[in-house]
Amino acid sequence: MIADRRPEVVFNCAAYNAVDRAEKEPALARAINAEGPGHVAAACRRHGATLVHFSTNFVFDGADDKPYLEADEPSPISAYGRSKLEGERRVLETGAHVLLVRTAAVFGGPHSFPQRILDRARSGEKLRVVSDQHVNPTYAKDLAAAAVELVEDGMAGIVHAVAEGCTGWDDFARAALKELGVSTPVESVGSAAYASAARRPFNGCLATTRYRPLRPWREALHQWASGLK
Repeated sequence: MIADRRPEVVFNCAAYNAVDRAEKEPALARAINAEGPGHVAAACRRHGATLVHFSTNFVFDGADDKPYLEADEPSPISAYGRSKLEGERRVLETGAHVLLVRTAAVFGGPHSFPQRILDRARSGEKLRVVSDQHVNPTYAKDLAAAAVELVEDGMAGIVHAVAEGCTGWDDFARAALKELGVSTPVESVGSAAYASAARRPFNGCLATTRYRPLRPWREALHQWASGLK
C-alpha cells in the first residue's frame, strides 16, 4: 500500500495493548508491537515516507521518583512493555525518517479509562481504583495535534508528548466523575489489592526536553466531558 500510494507521512497507531493478556500471548504482542512496525518502517524507508510511531511509558520500570525524559534508559517490566521497546528499536534501526512519540494514559475513546469509570458508576458498581500508580492522563485529540505539529516541524527521534501534570488513577477517576456530575465515591487502593498478570510501573509519568507539555490534563478532561453532556 505504501508503495502504491506513496504517502509523505505514515502514522502508525496500531498496537496490541492488552497489558495483562500479553503475559500469556507474548509472541502475539511482539508480532504486533515489534515486527509489524519494523515492516512499516522498512517500507517507509524504501519509499521516502516519514513514519510517526507511537510508544508508551511502559518501556520504563517506574522505579524513579521523577518523570522520565527521552534520554532515560528504558527498562520494561512486562511483556507488553518489552514488545513496545523492541518496536521502538526496530523502527529506529531501519534508517527511515522516524518520529517516535512516547505517551501515557491516553483517553478520549469509547473504551478509555474515564468512560469505563463512568459506565461502572452508572451501573451501580463499587469503584475501587489504584492510588499508587501515577500517570499523565493525555487526551487523544491533544496527542494527535501534537504529532501533526511535530511532523510539520521536521522533528525526528524520540519525543515524549503527554499532558501537563501527573496523578494517580484514583484521582483521575474522581476528576472524571466530578466533571460529569456523578457523585459515586471512589475508594483508593494499592496495586496489591488487584491480582494482575502484568506488573505496571508505579511511576508512569513522562516529561520532555524536546517539546513542551500538552495542556494540563484537567483542562483536557473538562473538554472531553463537555462533549458527553
